[in-house]
Amino acid sequence: MTQIASTPRCVLITGAGSGIGAGIAAALAQDGHHVVVTDLSHDAARDVAQSIVAAGGSAEAHALDVTSDDSVAAVLSALTRPVDVLVNNAGLQHVSKLEEFPMAKWDLLVQVMLVGVARITRAVLPGMRERGFGRIVNIGSIHSLVASPFKSAYVAAKHGLLGFSKVMALETCDADITINTICPTYVKTPLVDKQIADQARTRGIPESQVVSDVMLKPMPKGVFITFEELAGITAFLMSPAARNITGHTIDVDGGWTVQ
Repeated sequence: MTQIASTPRCVLITGAGSGIGAGIAAALAQDGHHVVVTDLSHDAARDVAQSIVAAGGSAEAHALDVTSDDSVAAVLSALTRPVDVLVNNAGLQHVSKLEEFPMAKWDLLVQVMLVGVARITRAVLPGMRERGFGRIVNIGSIHSLVASPFKSAYVAAKHGLLGFSKVMALETCDADITINTICPTYVKTPLVDKQIADQARTRGIPESQVVSDVMLKPMPKGVFITFEELAGITAFLMSPAARNITGHTIDVDGGWTVQ
């Protein structure tokens, strides 16, 4: 019999105060996992955790800045349970031509979405090794695979995430630890809503045209990706059936990259 169901785990999710992170947190809590909701905003993390608990799930909330060693250490020392699963989801976006892109903002995007991933992964790995189990799921992007204009920092960080994941897969192959990257196209989140306005301004086109021509037209299926899809793939990667899937990129792109 195929083993898809996963033992209840403690799952730490970064950037879970809204959007994809919050959606994955809610879905995994419904599956019986204990969710550690972290976000730069403690209020946002607390609200998500409270909604999970109100729905009968198990959750705790912590403020986390993935660009800070001290913040990562403080959160891990404050947890009620050790981390079995890490979902690296924290992210941000800035849309601009490189000539007009503030370098401090460029650096921040890479610090959060690449260096920050390495920082917290590095912090949880010793405990995973000690307990003999670990799953790391990175939330990449279609922009881990392809490029779009005006997103140089985001695309660079997300491309780097794939290389990092492959190296970590090799470094953890001596233990029951896996690391994989899920690469969705556009998910309807507050981050994407802001991108629509930014893209319209940068490209000089209406917002409706950004959605139809820039975001959905490259996808043969032509629909936004849902939180449920990403949560389901994450749950699969946590399950016994996926114990030998590591270092891989899982494209959730509606056919974008097969053309």
